Amino acid sequence: MTTTGIIIAVVCSVVFLALGIVIGIVYRKKVAEAAIGSAEEKAKQIIDEAAKTAETKKKEALIEAKEEILRQKTEADRDIKERRKEVSRLESRAVAKEEALDKKYESLEKKEETLNKKIRENTELTDEIEKIKLAQKEKLEKIAGLTAEEAKAELLEKIEAEVRHEEAAKIREIEAQFKEEAETKAKNIISLAIQKCAADHVAEATVSVVALPNDEMKGRIIGREGRNIRTIETLTGVDLIIDDTPEAITLSSFDPVRREVARLTLEKLISDGRIHPTRIEETVEKSKREVDVAIKQAGERAVFETGIHGINSELVRLLGRLKYRTSYGQNVLNHSMEVAYLAGIMASELGVDVNLAKRAGLLHDIGKAMTQEIEGSHVQIGVDIARKYKENKEIVHAIEAHHGDVEAQTIIAVLVQAADAISAARPGARREDLENYIKRLQKLEEISKSFSGVDKSYAIQAGREIRIMVKPEEVNDEQMIVVARQIVKKIESELEYPGQIKIHMIRESRAVDYAK
Repeated sequence: MTTTGIIIAVVCSVVFLALGIVIGIVYRKKVAEAAIGSAEEKAKQIIDEAAKTAETKKKEALIEAKEEILRQKTEADRDIKERRKEVSRLESRAVAKEEALDKKYESLEKKEETLNKKIRENTELTDEIEKIKLAQKEKLEKIAGLTAEEAKAELLEKIEAEVRHEEAAKIREIEAQFKEEAETKAKNIISLAIQKCAADHVAEATVSVVALPNDEMKGRIIGREGRNIRTIETLTGVDLIIDDTPEAITLSSFDPVRREVARLTLEKLISDGRIHPTRIEETVEKSKREVDVAIKQAGERAVFETGIHGINSELVRLLGRLKYRTSYGQNVLNHSMEVAYLAGIMASELGVDVNLAKRAGLLHDIGKAMTQEIEGSHVQIGVDIARKYKENKEIVHAIEAHHGDVEAQTIIAVLVQAADAISAARPGARREDLENYIKRLQKLEEISKSFSGVDKSYAIQAGREIRIMVKPEEVNDEQMIVVARQIVKKIESELEYPGQIKIHMIRESRAVDYAK
């Protein structure tokens, strides 16, 4: 190929290349313009759509805003309406209260007027009463021939004389009190001992009752031709009383030991069911052994509880026998233990040998355990027993002197005498003393109620004090003193009693009103 052809080929190639480029550029330009047009159209559409959407949103926002405003307005109207109702209700209440206050004020004004009127009437009445009193006073002075001052002077003179008389009596009483200082101290010691040793008392009887399972048992106890009952009465020394009392047999005997043996025997025979002379003899012997054991245990208990040691075993057994002995219904063993306690307490207050006093008190009635076996009084028998078992001479003397058979020479003997009297004289300790004690209390209350103006009367503190309730409308404070003095004089003239009796008068005034 020639050079010209090559150049032409190159030129043609360049021309074609340039032409292709130009054509490509033109094509791309058209494509770009088309794309730009399409983009502009899309942008316009988007803008239009955005404008439409914005307009829609705006309208929706406006609608929501209007709805919110309407809702808030409705709530505000409702709130305002409720507040107006509340204000109206409060106004009504205020008006009602104001009306009530007005009514009350009017009522108070009326009451005040009524009260002022009554006050004026009372003032007028008081003035009238004063005038009447003055007139009556003048009349009394004319009738009596004494002025008020003279009457006062005469009354004061009488009162002064009475006071001087009572003053003299009081001086004598004080002198007697100083003279009896030792006696007062003794009474204080005795009262202290009584307070520290409070014991229960139950009056005992001389009969025992045995319960039966049925009335048929009475026939079995009597036996054929009465052989069983004769055997029991012979062996025990007790009378069996079989009467119409249903399901019961009465045992009668003044010997409590025999009565206890008979009671145990009958109970064992009834429980066993075999009732005949041989069985009765065996049962009586067994019951005697049991009672002997109970007697020993009772004596040991008494010695242990009183804290006394070194007593002969035979004396302990005799003390146990006192469990089944009574004096005027009072159990002698309990009485002896109480005397021991009381004597010991008083001895400790006086600085005396307490153990010796308690020992003498416990053994002072030991002779009563043998009074049915030995002739003589229980005092002499007790002295002989104490000497037999080599008791202290002071104890023997206390036993001998505790009822005044001989004059007391020692403090121990005096203490035992006092303790014995205290134990026997306790209210309820013995039947006779209990009856007298109750009669004295009843008499005290009867004397108190016999005076006008007395509403109620109570004898308390074992008859050492009387509580008297007076009627306040009949007896004033000044009259109480006079009534109390009259009661004292009547008691002193009609009753006999140890020590003194306190008259305690009570006048009660009450005020009653009602809150409306």
